[in-house]
Amino acid sequence: MIRTLYVTIWVGFVTLVVGVLVIGLSFFVRSANPLHKIARFWGKSILMVSRIKVSVKGLSNIDHAVPYIYMPNHQSNFDIPVLLGHLTVQFRWLAKVELFKIPIFGRAMRKAGYIGIDRYNRESAFKSLKVAANKIKSGVSVLLFPEGTRSRDGKIRPFKKGGFVLAVDSGVPIVPVVITGTRSIMTKGKFRINPGHVSMVIHKPIDTSAYTRETKEALMESVRRVICDSSETSKMDERAC
Repeated sequence: MIRTLYVTIWVGFVTLVVGVLVIGLSFFVRSANPLHKIARFWGKSILMVSRIKVSVKGLSNIDHAVPYIYMPNHQSNFDIPVLLGHLTVQFRWLAKVELFKIPIFGRAMRKAGYIGIDRYNRESAFKSLKVAANKIKSGVSVLLFPEGTRSRDGKIRPFKKGGFVLAVDSGVPIVPVVITGTRSIMTKGKFRINPGHVSMVIHKPIDTSAYTRETKEALMESVRRVICDSSETSKMDERAC
């Protein structure tokens, strides 16, 4: 528990410092790209203090000049610093609106161009998807968790449809991302933080141009199958879909 307390204090401290820095710099920079790079430091610092090592495979599968919709599985709160620290591309989070209500942290997220989505308000959620679509059209990638929330038992939860509506409307490819190891570091519903090793596999983009809103379920199944069939996933976490 001493380690957990130490990490928690660090997260609070670095969040405050980085949040204030991002908010301050937002008044002087036109692009959110430098602010996202600062957020990347936030993620890496948390991983370092928590003694978490991350290995990444598949970065060569993506073109840094092409916008994508990244869709990772969601096992733990530590998925967030892992993605920020080691998915070394510019992207904007599409995240639950509750995070944006956290003092300083939430405002910094908005300044960095991240998008809040209200999972319980359909009209508000679709407005957020429109904002995300506009960002994609301007050439910026978006990242969202298709499960919508963390898995408690390690199994892949049912996917939400919103991200796939966004994909077929914008016509950009979806990149499935498989993260393994974060659940043993911090399980949903538990406070203890353990050191460990995390693997992140970036799969090849899935073309969405042939899909429509009426056939988006088939696209959902394609993405889900890639995540479920990942050999690293089944080997390390022993989870099933």
